[in-house]
Amino acid sequence: MGPRRVEPLVAVNLTGVYLGFRAAIPHLCSAGTGSVVSTASISGTRPAAGEAPYSAAKAGVAAITASAALEYGPRIRVNSVAPGMILTALTEPLMQFLPHERERFERTTPLGRIGEPEDIADVVVFLCSDLARFITGQNIVVDGGMTLHGSGIDGILQQIFVPPET
Repeated sequence: MGPRRVEPLVAVNLTGVYLGFRAAIPHLCSAGTGSVVSTASISGTRPAAGEAPYSAAKAGVAAITASAALEYGPRIRVNSVAPGMILTALTEPLMQFLPHERERFERTTPLGRIGEPEDIADVVVFLCSDLARFITGQNIVVDGGMTLHGSGIDGILQQIFVPPET
């Protein structure tokens, strides 16, 4: 795990969230109301083998979310969502490359399927709505119950990528 592999993951997944908070929160605070929802991951709540930089960055997203909720409440609410395996343009090729993994995800997820982007979007809409008016500082796991059995993604990246030579 050399610095060339770690830095982009942290820059995109943690620094990007921090910079987004820094840009948006002052405007919401001056308005006196609002809701910020960031994207963490189940990898940040239950790390998987071979994903240390990604898991650390996503755990950082949950931590920065909680800190922002403490700093800026009661003016605004700040939460994050932690998706499990979601079928997106990024994960679709992975499922085609490793079809046995798709079957395993479906079999080991209590709701029996891989998530759809709408599953996450619906939670984000809820968190931004007045229905979530008493929720702040939370990292909401949206994974169909996958993490009840462990992260479910242990070793999947190791099947695709060869570790960089040291």
